[in-house]
This record gives sequence, structure tokens and C-alpha cells, in this order.
Amino acid sequence: MPSQPEPKGALNNLTATLAMLRRLEWRARLVVQSALGGEYKSSFRGKGMEFDQVVKYEFGDDVRDIDWNVTARLGEAYRKKFVEEREITLLLLFEDTPSLQFGSGGVTKRAALLELASLLMLLSAVNGDRISLLHATPQGYNLTKSATGRGRVMHTAANLLGHPAPPVLEEQEAKIPWKYVLKAAPRHSIFIWLGDFPGRANPDVWPVLRRQYQPVGFRISDPWELELPKRGSQPVYDPASGELYTLDGGSSAQRAAHQSWKDKRDSQFKSLFPQESDRLSLTAGEDAIGAVTNFFHQRMKRFARV
Repeated sequence: MPSQPEPKGALNNLTATLAMLRRLEWRARLVVQSALGGEYKSSFRGKGMEFDQVVKYEFGDDVRDIDWNVTARLGEAYRKKFVEEREITLLLLFEDTPSLQFGSGGVTKRAALLELASLLMLLSAVNGDRISLLHATPQGYNLTKSATGRGRVMHTAANLLGHPAPPVLEEQEAKIPWKYVLKAAPRHSIFIWLGDFPGRANPDVWPVLRRQYQPVGFRISDPWELELPKRGSQPVYDPASGELYTLDGGSSAQRAAHQSWKDKRDSQFKSLFPQESDRLSLTAGEDAIGAVTNFFHQRMKRFARV
């Protein structure tokens, strides 16, 4: 039987998704070639940051890496090999929760975070890195393992962009299989967690994960989460609780409660990623390219001192 034609709406959505990815890919290439140059890889790993093993010394290797104890014991030259010499693997965790669908302006948190995730994947593909994506929702999770090359990365990003948002009125927390995460990528991989980090307890496996990977956090916020609007009273519906609230930016009590929530959220995010160069906070509607470029420059400065 002949195959049924795709619905026109689905084709239009696919065309728009691919067009967006091509624009992001072009911008990613421009960033690497102009803003970051050949220093991109050093923003994730630095000389001597993580010892891996000793290997036989070969002509042309840096003599400063020779392990003299092993060399004396075995009678021939051996050198230390560091993690930086290995291929970079990025493991992206996209925490897709109903709270991401909030947007006080023209862009929801989810749309902004999806663009950021796609940009990171394409930026890594330009540099020939291996990319795994764990997409976690309240309904479950899906892992796309070790995509490399333009075609596979574009396909992975397109699938993420095309995935429907989780239902707003159902479960609110994403099901993240943390023990599975520990086995989802090779040791020393870059673990990038993308979400809105509402301010909850750290995962039980976090100390182990920090030893297993190099964790990085990308947090998305809405302008209202940073500061209450000062437009006076307005009704706000909370789909999670099913209740209607009156939001008053002029109320000192509400502003104090909002500040307390914001401080708790910021504290939790910093406890996950204590190093400033391991975390990035963006606001929906902000230029992701500029923010990511500045983030990589900060990491390059950090590892340049290693």
C-alpha cells in the first residue's frame, strides 16, 4: 500500500525546526571560528587536570610528562597521560518539566532552553565531539547515545525540538534515572544539566557523579522569577495547584516571600555547581550565543591557570 502523506501541519513544523537548526549551526560555526577559535576544547579540560594512566614515551612527547618512578622501575621511558588527550564526550540532561512552559514575555523558558540545548549540541558537533542526550520528563526518559557527525547530531536535536511538552496539569517532577546516568557515558565526560532548577535537594548520587564526570549546569529563568513585576495587582493561575492567586508587585510581604524563594533557588544551584565557571544562568529572551561564548571564555581563563 502507498504510504500516507504527512499532515501539512507536521511538515510545516519539521521545515521550521530544520530551518532553525541550520541557523543555529551557522551561528555555532561562526562562534567557534571567530569568538572561540581553537581554544574551545580547553574550556572543558586543561593540562594536568585529570591523570589517566602511564604509557610508553614516544619521540615528540613532552619530556615534562615522563614518570621517572615508572621509568626507573621498568627500564624504559614512560610518560603520564592525562584526560585532556581523550576524545570529548558530552552527556546532556534536558530536564523537561511543566514549569518550563511558563513565559511572562514572548518566549517561554522551554523554548529558550530548547534553543540552548540545540546550540550546545551543534557547537560540539562542529568540534567533532561525541554527544549523548538524556531527555527526562515526568512521563519517563529517553537516551540517545553517542551521536557524532553533523547528520546524527542534527537528527538528535530535531527530535528534542519536536518532542511535545509534558502535560501541565499532571506530575511536575521529571523522572531522572540517576544511577543510569552514571553509566550513560564514559568516565571524565562532560555532564551538562539543563533545566530551571526550582530549588530542591541535591540528588543522592551527586558526589559520585562529580567524581565520574565534569558537571556543568545551565539554568533558565523567566524575568518574573528574578524580580516581581511592578505593574500592580493582577490575577495569576497556578496550573500545578489549580488555584488562582493575586500577584501584587507593590506588596512588601509578597516581594519578601519572592526574594526568599529566589535566594533558596540560587543557593541550591550554587551547591550543585560551586565553581562559578561550572554554572550559567540565562533569562528567557536573552541572547544565548553571547552568554555561552562568555561562559566558555570564563572556563578557558580558569583552566589556563591549571
